[in-house]
Amino acid sequence: MFTGIIEEIGTIRSITRQGKAMVLAIGARRIVQDIKLGDSVSVNGVCLTVVSFDSAGFQADVMPETFRATTLGTLAPHAKVNLERAMAANGRFGGHLVQGHVDSTGTVVSRKPEDNAVVFRIAPADRASLRYIVPKGSITIDGISLTVVDVSESDFAVSIIPHTLAETVLQDRKSGDLVNLETDILGRYVERFLSARFGDEPRAERLTKHFLAENGFL
Repeated sequence: MFTGIIEEIGTIRSITRQGKAMVLAIGARRIVQDIKLGDSVSVNGVCLTVVSFDSAGFQADVMPETFRATTLGTLAPHAKVNLERAMAANGRFGGHLVQGHVDSTGTVVSRKPEDNAVVFRIAPADRASLRYIVPKGSITIDGISLTVVDVSESDFAVSIIPHTLAETVLQDRKSGDLVNLETDILGRYVERFLSARFGDEPRAERLTKHFLAENGFL
């Protein structure tokens, strides 16, 4: 589990490919200070397992399913990546619950400055994921916990402050670039719960205050 608060920008040192499987060697300094074999690290929002490491970085395997479902297959040596270690039990929870399980890739539709911020509009490749994206809700873009400011039928927008832009790979993202998206898991759990409980019954009519209290939501 992660928080979406990026700890470090790493650099791809090398990529070893075997079909659609890869081994990524990633240069990093901060996160390897207390890393261990088998630890989970979010790489551009994708949860990967550390298979080896040294003082200058670590290696992680990428299986074919991850290759197909994320942007990791588009990486090249010297590319920059967002890095975050799994959340410590005694750490601060600065972002939101992030699993590192990408729902869809997205395409940057536009990037526009707005006073001290930069507004990105992003179109998910899987438009079905838009039902889990709500204004003022949380979204993970390349591993970064962000707040949604607008949602349309085809895309959504986030507003990026200068600090986030400077400390993450979003600083280099432009129109046409691909990013990894993970929607808020809470919305997916609620949908699954309601579907299992009511099936095809009209959900809006059954979603009452009494129902929410009875099932622990209030």
